[in-house]
Amino acid sequence: MSRKYEVMYIVRPDLEEADLDKLVEGFEKNVTDGGGEVVSTEKMGRRRLAYTVRKFNDGIYVLMTIIAPGALVGEIERRLRVSEQVIKFITVRIDEEEKRLSKIKAIRDTKVKRSTSTESGEPAPAEAAPVEPAAV
Repeated sequence: MSRKYEVMYIVRPDLEEADLDKLVEGFEKNVTDGGGEVVSTEKMGRRRLAYTVRKFNDGIYVLMTIIAPGALVGEIERRLRVSEQVIKFITVRIDEEEKRLSKIKAIRDTKVKRSTSTESGEPAPAEAAPVEPAAV
């Protein structure tokens, strides 16, 4: 069963642009050769890390959205783990989140939106004014 995943990985900041392109294409090829589909790949650029990872304070972020079976995702994670250029990665399954958001949207669309006025065009009755305490 294929599911949708986001794979974000951080590459060493001292990697050349040509080598980065080759690395990204290699991971995309691994996905397609394994029977998955690459929906999108976004190079997010060089950013500062929240904490030092393998003696690096910066990293080049890459976000890859894929549709693949779980076994293929495990293989991609293994390749990310052993790749010397990748210093950190995370894989998140996003199909459940999309299903939850579409369900919430469908519920919101079915509810009738209430306006501040009644159907006859007259303004809605004002709320009762707060009662002031009697002077003693």
